[in-house]
Amino acid sequence: MVLRKSKPSCGGESETGVPGTPLPPGRNRLMSITTAMTSVPKPAPDLIEAFRGAPTSVISDNLARLPGAVGLRPFHRGSKLVGVAFTVRTRPGDNLAIHRALELVGPGDVIVVDGGGDETRALVGEIMKTIAEYRGAAGYVIDGAIRDVAAFAASDFPCFARTAIHRGPYKSGPGEINVPVSIGGSVISPGDIVVGDEDGVVSFPAATAATLLEAVRAQIAREEQTLISIREGRYQGSYGKS
Repeated sequence: MVLRKSKPSCGGESETGVPGTPLPPGRNRLMSITTAMTSVPKPAPDLIEAFRGAPTSVISDNLARLPGAVGLRPFHRGSKLVGVAFTVRTRPGDNLAIHRALELVGPGDVIVVDGGGDETRALVGEIMKTIAEYRGAAGYVIDGAIRDVAAFAASDFPCFARTAIHRGPYKSGPGEINVPVSIGGSVISPGDIVVGDEDGVVSFPAATAATLLEAVRAQIAREEQTLISIREGRYQGSYGKS
């Protein structure tokens, strides 16, 4: 585990660092970004990938229907989101911490952003989407707003957010990277497995993934048999009892 604070920077020009010293015109005083871990632990790739065929609704059912972000919707073209949480907590309307996180994310990371649910300023847009794709990230989950919706809508790169707005963000911090965050009322920790589809986003600790996967597969099989019985006229109301 690494605990560090990134040095304030803006276009290669450093600020004075002396309290009360005026900044050049157009400059904002930057606040620190705390990084708890520079990378997140990942379970076996085949275990993560096994959830690609699992609907979030069925995963949620087998999590006692309790965890899961509320109020987020997909903005991308429709591909499934499956990966491991790389978390960011930022001041509402500010995306400096996300920029720092994009320097650290790698393949399979889901960039999970706790923006406090703020809908007044977009935290990411097309450029930050492209950076995340280039880094191999699995997608974005943002408790806040985005912009450049057309770019997301034309792409298979997953992005779940609360809303869209044209107004851009501040870039002055503060923020935290890879700490537990709250996303739509659901607590997500670094390294949790994150799954998203048309119904929304769920997450769970990697340590419970294997047991959860067995339960999910069993429910999918039961529901397939129920659908068959309905189509064949044999249904006796069993679904209402499960």
